[in-house]
Amino acid sequence: MSNANVLPLLEADGQGVAPCCPPLTERPMTAAEAETAARMFKALGDPVRLRLFSAVASHEGGEACVCDISDVGVSQPTVSHHLKKLKEAGLLTSERRGTWVYYRVEPSVLAAMGKLLTLPSAA
Repeated sequence: MSNANVLPLLEADGQGVAPCCPPLTERPMTAAEAETAARMFKALGDPVRLRLFSAVASHEGGEACVCDISDVGVSQPTVSHHLKKLKEAGLLTSERRGTWVYYRVEPSVLAAMGKLLTLPSAA
């Protein structure tokens, strides 16, 4: 059993999904919000993890078999380690089908990450 904390992504009031934290320009983050955002960015702070996350996010159909995304210049056990870290951070979900594992970007993660870093629009 993993003791990793999954990012708490919350449903917004009918407007899609709210990020784990407020947009950076809205107000200063609380300590808890900063911890949550830091876990997400720490998981993506490794170039191999970022490539794997990108490969899953951009794969046709929105999901990718580990067999299709493992060519990132490291061994298969290292790929599995990095995919596990992305799952523990709440960025990916997985499903085993036979001998292969298929990964998907956790629903709303891309929107939440974008909302966190978006500047307010000029009204």
